[in-house]
Amino acid sequence: MGTSIDYQKVMTEIVWVNLPGPAEPEPGMTGGELLHGFLAELHDTPDPAINVFVNELCLRWNIHYRQNP
Repeated sequence: MGTSIDYQKVMTEIVWVNLPGPAEPEPGMTGGELLHGFLAELHDTPDPAINVFVNELCLRWNIHYRQNP
């Protein structure tokens, strides 16, 4: 009988989303810029249940929001 394989996913990269993000997509934006705007808009949702859900997902994927002055 073979031995079991231990697998551990280690994610060390942190993704920072600067707030406020772009308000609208513009022609020529990269995929990263579009994702940044999408995540920034989700962060600003007025629904507290959605905000909690988004924050839980972001913590799982090492995504952090940063307020810019």
